[in-house]
Amino acid sequence: MSPFCAQAYHYLRHFPIGEEGLSPAPQEFDDPKDKGSVFRFNPDFVLFRDGFEIRVLDGEHALKTRTAWLIERMYASRGLQAYRPTADVDERLTTIVACCGEHLVGTMTLGVDTGTGLMADTLYQKEVDAVRRKGGRVCEITRLAMDPEKGSQEALAGMVQILYILVSMVHKTSDIFIEVHPRHAGYYQRLLGYELVGQERTCPRVGAPAVLLHLCAKKLDMLVKRFAGNADSSARSFYRLFPTPAALSELHRALLSS
Repeated sequence: MSPFCAQAYHYLRHFPIGEEGLSPAPQEFDDPKDKGSVFRFNPDFVLFRDGFEIRVLDGEHALKTRTAWLIERMYASRGLQAYRPTADVDERLTTIVACCGEHLVGTMTLGVDTGTGLMADTLYQKEVDAVRRKGGRVCEITRLAMDPEKGSQEALAGMVQILYILVSMVHKTSDIFIEVHPRHAGYYQRLLGYELVGQERTCPRVGAPAVLLHLCAKKLDMLVKRFAGNADSSARSFYRLFPTPAALSELHRALLSS
């Protein structure tokens, strides 16, 4: 593992983020600007990466309970408030998981604002509303957890590239938010391109300090185009672990094919 990959994996696996419980992937998505928009994910979609299988969960997926317990276990092990599984389906949310054989090794969730708000609004509604007023279509990343015994930077990179496809190609959001622990904000800024937009506050969901970070989708696209497919380069960008833009487009088509 290169020093860069080791650092990336260390930071992201050791700081889970988000809200209590599990929300499986939506069978459909309602755009507040177009109530007829519907996305159906291919139930057989799998991204294979270095022995890991990356999947997008549907509402009845057998992995959803194990995903909730992985989040609970990883959060509790770091002194954060424990998470409990829930069977509720929230169509704003899409859950991405990484598996190795029968083992669930990682998960993260994308939440899209369909008119009912984001979790980040609890602490940072003023900051998020500033983007909404400009016509921004906002989303957030939550519920990141990696099993330290079985996960790897390859599993993490696979989940993040599917996240990118959902953000930029499927939902076509304009702005991404993420609440992180203040001591990890620098990592997200240096290697993932985020900017600090919300000062430190106590997050009631996990009982820990948090800051709000923001990434414009146009900037994200620029970073992916610049670094994707250059895994052997010395550039300090997480996006160099992505495949080429052409390969990402192929994955997009596979994810939505029936």
